[in-house]
Amino acid sequence: MKRRTFIKQSSLTAAGLSFLGATQLSGESAFKNDSYKVNGQRIESRILELAQFGRDENGHGYRVAYTKGDVEGRAWFMELMKKAGLEPTIDAGGNIIGKRKGKNQNLKPVAFGSHIDMVPDGGNYDGTLGSLSALEVIEVLNENKIVTNHPLEVIIFANEEGGLIGSRAIAGQLTAEGLKQISQSGLVMAEGIKTIGGDPDNIQSCIRKKGDFHAFLELHIEQGGILEAENLNIGVVEGIVGIVDTEITVEGVANHAGTTPMKLRQDALLASSKLIIAVNEVINSMPGNQVGTIGKITALPGAYNVVPGHVTLGLEIRDLSSEKIEQLYTEIQKRAATIATDSKTKISFMREVSEVKPALTNKHLQQQIEASAKALGLTTKFMQSGAGHDSQQMAMLAPVAMIFVPSVGGISHSPKEFTKTADMTNGANVLLQTVLTVDKG
Repeated sequence: MKRRTFIKQSSLTAAGLSFLGATQLSGESAFKNDSYKVNGQRIESRILELAQFGRDENGHGYRVAYTKGDVEGRAWFMELMKKAGLEPTIDAGGNIIGKRKGKNQNLKPVAFGSHIDMVPDGGNYDGTLGSLSALEVIEVLNENKIVTNHPLEVIIFANEEGGLIGSRAIAGQLTAEGLKQISQSGLVMAEGIKTIGGDPDNIQSCIRKKGDFHAFLELHIEQGGILEAENLNIGVVEGIVGIVDTEITVEGVANHAGTTPMKLRQDALLASSKLIIAVNEVINSMPGNQVGTIGKITALPGAYNVVPGHVTLGLEIRDLSSEKIEQLYTEIQKRAATIATDSKTKISFMREVSEVKPALTNKHLQQQIEASAKALGLTTKFMQSGAGHDSQQMAMLAPVAMIFVPSVGGISHSPKEFTKTADMTNGANVLLQTVLTVDKG
């Protein structure tokens, strides 16, 4: 499904970068509550229990949004929320929201959570860790009879894997056109939302305004291999990358492969091959963590004995800086123009109508996460998220922050996805301590 079909053009920069105007918190001063710890075994056992919903007879996970497994998994999760005193409700977008009262109900809520839907044959930890760790924070507060100053909200977003549908709805970015799209489940998006208890006919009712939250926090597996490779415990996410997708068309001349001399060919595929190499060279020409990928290629007519006359390429560029993305894009276009001239082909670029802008996390919240981790004796790294998350939609409404924990082998969206219990526990403890610290603001 293409992003252009259901999102509005918008900037996803973090709201409230001067968050609270707060005094900087040192690791020592921020932590008078670090004696409170999560139960890592409880988190792990619940992850394994949730994994059973949607699993087929061959053991493959299929808790795709709006399917039977998703419906059953959500019902199970809501029962846990009720037992924890959260009184969960389902908003018009299908998001599950569990609220806990604070000492001062006039304060804006501190929200945290993630999602529990999965890609087909996906893993057990993507989204699920952040969701169950959010619930674990509530369990620890209950067990220690802690009432926070701010109200708290645990949010389990609907259909994250299908295009951040639930968080788009909350941010007011889910359009009427988007509701007509076909979801991975096979249902039209609006019907899928109804299936999980939402109300697409009244989708506007779930929109939250900028400033409605004090902060939003999300714990997530890294889905990459950086933390594991560097033997680090916690990733402090600086932002979620912007994404520019472009369809590149290379037009040459289709001709008989046996009778057309090599020197006389206008081979669209050969020109495309040179452009693919050029993309790699351009992306690597600047320092930083930017990535560029040619992930799609179609060559026509597609026969052994015909010189390819038409090629379509799919280019994607990701980075935290919109300016850098544009620099890279411009340089790729320059290289393409040279290749087109040399190969006597025509190369044209068509960008996606809607692009994902970088969503920067709040710097003060980053510092609080780092202080939380260091107070717990954990090592940290400031890093970007190369994958999309619900936090990028929430960044339009509130100061946001994300915590990463290692993924074994850097594997995600796969049955082999795995995060060790110790790493999950570390992440959940950092989330807990950060919530307690943010609540003081």
